[in-house]
Amino acid sequence: MPLEEVQRLVDLVRESGVGEIRVRRGETEITVKALPDAPAPPIAQPITEIAVQPAEGLASPERDGLHAVRSPVVGTFYRAPAPGEDPYVEVGDRVRAGQTVCIVEAMKLMNEIVTDVSGEVVEILAENAGGVEYDQPLLYLRPDAGQ
Repeated sequence: MPLEEVQRLVDLVRESGVGEIRVRRGETEITVKALPDAPAPPIAQPITEIAVQPAEGLASPERDGLHAVRSPVVGTFYRAPAPGEDPYVEVGDRVRAGQTVCIVEAMKLMNEIVTDVSGEVVEILAENAGGVEYDQPLLYLRPDAGQ
């Protein structure tokens, strides 16, 4: 989850007086808690604690037999090789190991992301032209039998 979104959660807890907010996104759960009985500190001091951990008990696509194609770098996700061109893959497409499925731009370098398994694209997680984090799942594949 981008730091700006975490900061918005912290601000929401601070402004609303709510004791705790939990957000689950994929395999990650973020909990923002107001510190109990803390005097109102100056703005510069933190008034919350943040815990980021795997969301336990949630069905994970990896646990359901799906394979995540993950971003190897922090950057910008692109579904197509260039603006106006067709996306590399769509949900329902069959892909083979070694096939380019998207691009992640980092520091003006276009990194072609290839899948390491053959299978069917079942979900595209990242938003076109949106930011992605290191190791963030970009899409899920249902691997062919025996992979």
